[in-house]
Amino acid sequence: MSDTKNKTRVVRRCSFCERTEDEVNFLIPNESGTAYICDDCLAAGNEIVKEALRTADAYKDRQEVAEIRKGLKKPQEIKEVLDQYVIGQEKAKIALSVAVYNHYKRLLYLREPNPDPKKKKKDPEVEIQKSNVLLLGPTGVGKTYLARTLAQILNVPFAIADATTLTQAGYVGEDVENILLRLIQAADFDIEKAETGIIYIDEIDKISRKSENPSITRDVSGEGVQQALLKILEGPLANVPPNGGRKHPEARALQIRTDNILFICGGAFDGLEQIIEQRKGNSQIGFSGTVMKKQEKKDVGLFEGVEPHDIVKYGLIPELVGRLPVLVTLDDLDAEALVRILKEPKNALTRQYQDLFKFDGIRLTFEDDALQEMARMAIERNIGARGLRSIMENLLIGPMFECPSVPGIEEIRITLPYVKGEIDKPVIVVKDKTA
Repeated sequence: MSDTKNKTRVVRRCSFCERTEDEVNFLIPNESGTAYICDDCLAAGNEIVKEALRTADAYKDRQEVAEIRKGLKKPQEIKEVLDQYVIGQEKAKIALSVAVYNHYKRLLYLREPNPDPKKKKKDPEVEIQKSNVLLLGPTGVGKTYLARTLAQILNVPFAIADATTLTQAGYVGEDVENILLRLIQAADFDIEKAETGIIYIDEIDKISRKSENPSITRDVSGEGVQQALLKILEGPLANVPPNGGRKHPEARALQIRTDNILFICGGAFDGLEQIIEQRKGNSQIGFSGTVMKKQEKKDVGLFEGVEPHDIVKYGLIPELVGRLPVLVTLDDLDAEALVRILKEPKNALTRQYQDLFKFDGIRLTFEDDALQEMARMAIERNIGARGLRSIMENLLIGPMFECPSVPGIEEIRITLPYVKGEIDKPVIVVKDKTA
């Protein structure tokens, strides 16, 4: 009877390798029990799946690297685009072009195992660190404008934030993490894309502490903000409220790595030149003191020869200064540069207002001496290039109000007497008649 049972016994086999259940550890049946897979084939299948996923990830990385390479501009190409919009500031444009190009290359270095197969593979022990940038220059010389122009020519997410709105966590104002939220929004909430972006923090000098010595009291809008900025400048991980506002321990948060985000900070640092002069020994006290006139400072460069210790003495904490290794100074603008700003860039102020009047069929022209007078007024008021728009707006507010309602006007000519206030209206050319 037992022999009959052994003869009729069904031998189960692996449907892939056809080994019997006695030759393997175990067999896993399908839902109907008509097919089996052994533990060895299951392990081999898992390895095949893992390798396929690794291949897919590598392909995705290659596609992303190819996309970055496609939009990669050389430093000279970046500067050429900046030259079309920004007048002067050669050193700043070169430094920013190099910083942005190195940021691209660093992303390629991190993602691409071997950027060039013909060359030796990268050293796994070498870690290329990012070089954050600090822009220093008086108000109205183009720090923010440089950053905005960069945003137009880059293929990475770009966000601009104002440091004056930030306060230490737990106090009225914005948390530092809201800066990262702006970058995430610029990347359409694609976290991986945002992690390769660039952030410009304006007015960084406004969060300087009151003295060089560490504060023993709460400095919630100064040193407290600087301490909070340290977390996002070097990361590696930050929690960001998806809707902005204050963080809450139980609220959902977006996690973003900040070690691949390039930070560019800018500030006017009013009074820093005095700290530089004291360090250099150009004291204005005593019989041997040397007094440098304002024009001489402009010729030499307001922040020429600035060192990291000068920034620390101004009020930024040493840890924050250490994370901004590239110091770039912007020169003050003279009258010639301001006139060029009015005329030459692609979106020059004169072109903007000419297009506004062109909509009403009116040609707007500016005489050269009138533009020179506008530049002189901007320098006299110490408002820089930013103040040129307010001067232009005050001059054109009357014509913009009256002329669209007057038929037959062909041209409005802005002359020197009108800019100086010697006459009440600009020269208005009507068909076959001049007013």
